[in-house]
Formats: sequence, C-alpha cells, structure tokens
Amino acid sequence: MLKKRLIGRRQFIVSSLAAVATTMTEKASSGSSIASIAKRPVRFKQDRFCISFWVDPPADAHMDEHYAQIAAANFTVVMGGFGANTPETDKRQLDLCQKHGLKALVSLQGYEDGAMYGSSKIDEIRQADKFPNHPACWGYTLHDEPNSAIFPFLRFMVDHLRRSRPGKLGFINLFPNYASESQLGERTYEEYVNRFVSEVNPDVLCMDHYPMMQPNRDMRDDYCANLAVLRKYALARNIPFWNFFNDMPFDQRYDPTEAQLRWQVNTSLAYGAKGVLYFCYWTPTGFQKGGAIIALNGRPTHHYEQARRINAKLKHWGPTLMQLVSEAVYRVPRGADPATILNGAPIELTPGDYLIGVFKHADGRTAVLLNNFSYCYTAWPTVKFAADLNNVVEVDPATGKEMPVMDDSPNMAGLQLSLDSAEGRLFLIRQ
Repeated sequence: MLKKRLIGRRQFIVSSLAAVATTMTEKASSGSSIASIAKRPVRFKQDRFCISFWVDPPADAHMDEHYAQIAAANFTVVMGGFGANTPETDKRQLDLCQKHGLKALVSLQGYEDGAMYGSSKIDEIRQADKFPNHPACWGYTLHDEPNSAIFPFLRFMVDHLRRSRPGKLGFINLFPNYASESQLGERTYEEYVNRFVSEVNPDVLCMDHYPMMQPNRDMRDDYCANLAVLRKYALARNIPFWNFFNDMPFDQRYDPTEAQLRWQVNTSLAYGAKGVLYFCYWTPTGFQKGGAIIALNGRPTHHYEQARRINAKLKHWGPTLMQLVSEAVYRVPRGADPATILNGAPIELTPGDYLIGVFKHADGRTAVLLNNFSYCYTAWPTVKFAADLNNVVEVDPATGKEMPVMDDSPNMAGLQLSLDSAEGRLFLIRQ
C-alpha cells in the first residue's frame, strides 16, 4: 500500500482508467438506491486551521508515543493511510488522536475503492459504512491526484459520505500545476480544477506542490500561480483550500532549510490557505537521502524542531486566520515601485522583496499579512497603514493575542518593521 500511494504522488496509473470507464454506466442505477435509504446530506465545515502531513507513523507498539510526539510538534490533524490503514489500526489512531487533542482523516479501503470505481464497489462501501463514528474523526481520505476521468466516481463518494457520514470530509488531493496533460486528463490545469469543483462539488480544495528554490532553478512563481488558481475557485465556491508543501529531499528535490519551509507556509497563508500539510511526516520506506520530520528509524530529524516552531505560530494565528476571507494578493518584487503595485491597498512600504495578502475579517476589520519573499535575507521595510496606528494591532505569533504595533527601529524615520528571511507578520486594521 505504501509503494502504491507514493507512486500516486508522481503519476496517475493509466491502466486503472480502463476499469473505471467500464463501470461509469453502472453508477446511476445502484447509486440511486443508496441515496434513497441514506441520511440527509450534511457538508463538512472546517472548525480549525489544518496543520497536517502525508505518511502517518507506523501502527506499532509505540503508537501512543508517536501521537504524543505529533501533538508536541503542534500539528492539529493526522492523515492516515500508511501506519493506520485497517479498521483495527484506524480505531487505535482515532482513540490516540482523541487522547492527544488531534483530529484525523481516516483511511477506509471501502471508501477509497468507491472513489476509484463507484457503485461497482458497493459491497466494500457498505462494509466501510459499518466503521464506528468517532469524535476525533474529521473525515475520510478518498483519493490522491485523480485524473479527471474518475471525477464522476469521486462525486458519487462525496455525496455518499454526506449522507452516511454527515458533516465528515471526503478528502481528495489534486495534482499540482506542473502535472502533465495525461495525468490531469485536461488540456490545462485551470480546466482540471474548474471541472473538479463543478463536477465533484468538494468541501475543501487541496493540491500538492513542491517548489525548487535553488540558484539555477527557482519555482517560487509557479508555486504562487498554483495557489492563485486554488484561491480563485475556493473563493468562488465559498470553501477553504489547503496545500501540501515539501520538507524532505526526494528525486531532484533538495532538503529545504527552515526559512524555505517558512516561505512555503507563509506564501500559502498570503493566498488565503486554511490548511498546510507537510510532505512528509514519517520518512517513507525507500527514501534514504536525508529524511522527513521523523527518520525511518523513528528518531526526529532536524526538521522536527523546525516544524514545531512553524506550527506553534500557525496554531496561535489559527483562530484569526479562520475568520479571514482573501480580498487581494500583491507581489512587490525587488526593484519595482511599491506605490504603483500597492495603489489602493491598505498598506504602503519602501522598496524590497515582498508578498502581501489582504483580507476581510469576520468583524469587518481589514487584515494584512506582510511576507518577506526572500528566504535568504532579512528585510526592514518602512511601513504606513491606511489608518492611524492606534487603530492597528498585530496578531502575536507567540500567543495569538492582539498587541500594539511596535517600531523595531524607533531611531529611524517612520515605522520600521523587521522581517526575518521568509517571515510573515499579521496585522488587523480598523479603518
């Protein structure tokens, strides 16, 4: 199962599409009989910021320790499918998530079969329906990186879950924008996402994108473009979006620094993400170069403390982030005129290398997330907000509380703010 899932991250298994196509005509007849006896459909509603990962720990004798370690690193959601992938291990996973204050996205083979083959797997689906409900369960994994050919079956399973598991998420992760046309099943990435939201009607949009950040290959603009597509369709459908990002060396990918991890996370936040997911938590079997957050032998790598620090800030910011709706994203590249780019924005700043997300808070205030776009250098912008400074507060990354904005260099003219490499700061403005 592990090998199958890891391969799925890189390519869609074309041979499965032939089997999928043969069952499409069967869906309508047997699917309607299920719906007639099912409960009233209820959609999933996200109630906390999602901090999760790919590859959960093994379901071994140390499972309790593994989950305590996950909670200590400030994750909020565990995604099963590797360590926990049977009804017995799923139950252990849920009990431990409940014990350690976590939520879980559970792997049930019957639901994943239904997502691939629709009602032809009705016996397997009904078997999965017998799995007990649990307060720690946020939802169920359905499919990773689907080709558009199986969108009808994904819709079948999403609808089924809304009736059989009211309020639970049917989680589906999409390809990134660098996937091939044959992987997507569509000519363009935007057509792929558009068809997905229209035909599957998901409760969350999610994709995985692992940008290269090296002097000879910089994929950060591609990462931003991918986030922009998810942002567009998430706003149109009034649903949240999440994304996986890279924290380990694999194939041609390097081992990212803490600043590069921070860059990926804060960039996602600037576009309005309501969840970020690490690839990977437990190092997958066969990945010998470096490691993920936890090495193959079960020991934390240097990425564990990095993730713990990054996630602590996300947990503190989370309640505020969940109340924000994205209104605009501004990219101020080095050498550009910020005044031209930020015309009409609620913030002005001196030249530099920045990414700025602007949001509307549920209480009517404006929120501004100011990111240093550089993962190599610190930044010291002089900033002016579109309100008196008495009406501006910063969300403290150490507590999540609102605090006065402090001048980091009071001897200089204007308000000076310091930003470490790839760091972001979140402000609320009452205009």
